[in-house]
Amino acid sequence: MPEHPDGNLAAAGLTGAESSAYELVVAEPGKTAADLDRSWLRPEPLRGVLAALRTKGLVLAGDDDPPTYTAVDPAVALDAPIREYERQLQVAREHLQRLAAVHRAHDSLFDPATVLEVVSGRAAVLDRLTFLQRAARVEIRCLDKPPYLNPSTTSASVELLRRGVRSRTIYERSSLEQPGALNGLEQLVAAGQQARVLPTLPVKLYLADGRHGLLVRPGDEGENAVLLRPCALLDALGYLFEGLWRSALPLQPATASPASNRPMVEDGRLVALLLSGLTDQAIARQLGVGYRTAQRHIAALMATLGARTRFQAGVQAARREQHLP
Repeated sequence: MPEHPDGNLAAAGLTGAESSAYELVVAEPGKTAADLDRSWLRPEPLRGVLAALRTKGLVLAGDDDPPTYTAVDPAVALDAPIREYERQLQVAREHLQRLAAVHRAHDSLFDPATVLEVVSGRAAVLDRLTFLQRAARVEIRCLDKPPYLNPSTTSASVELLRRGVRSRTIYERSSLEQPGALNGLEQLVAAGQQARVLPTLPVKLYLADGRHGLLVRPGDEGENAVLLRPCALLDALGYLFEGLWRSALPLQPATASPASNRPMVEDGRLVALLLSGLTDQAIARQLGVGYRTAQRHIAALMATLGARTRFQAGVQAARREQHLP
């Protein structure tokens, strides 16, 4: 999770420097300012920040010379301001709900223009995608294929999963050929994403709770899209996703521990790479092994499964892993 721009304790009214200094005193109690300064990594002068913390009653200075610093118990010092921050958030949420109710009251459900918004320009498309991800409360469904709007898509999706939003994604095989694709997929699956793969996908699509959808036009670098609200077209796209999901192959690229004695052919990473259609050289690079080592493991997997092609081996291994027919 990215650090809050104002520090981890911004909700308690602390600046980034104050948050860092307070955490430093908690970690190293009974130290002088000179001692603490050796561990201080921020550009702000530490002595001034310590003085501000003393004024706020978060840090105590001893009577010795030079004085040593100790932190007031965080559970005591920070409980009240954080509770006040939570109260303000609740007030803001209630106000947001009132505004949303007013907005819906003026939004005619009988006007087709209200259920479909044409979006042009990469920045505008990315803005609508961010809106859709933030609006999701239960599940995000995605048809994933290049080109990609934002290189930080993986971190945004992981954050969504940490919020408790389910994620099901069908990847086009070409998306697994992108640099770093395997590592990103491993992060998402580890965070809870259900992932499957198909050779090709008809569209790039995001669906949030059946309430919002973003249909990105393929082949134009993500410059044009359509944002959908509840309507027959959104329902149809939901049925499209479910049909593709049933026919897609599962991806479970769990990384094996280096200390494991398990053969690499049992590793879901190899299956994912075979399904992606990568060359043996590319598979070796992704797995961090030699070319001939990768070839031996691929050949062993094919022999074990009785597969005639590399892709067939990946398909059969994926189906066996998921107990699919």
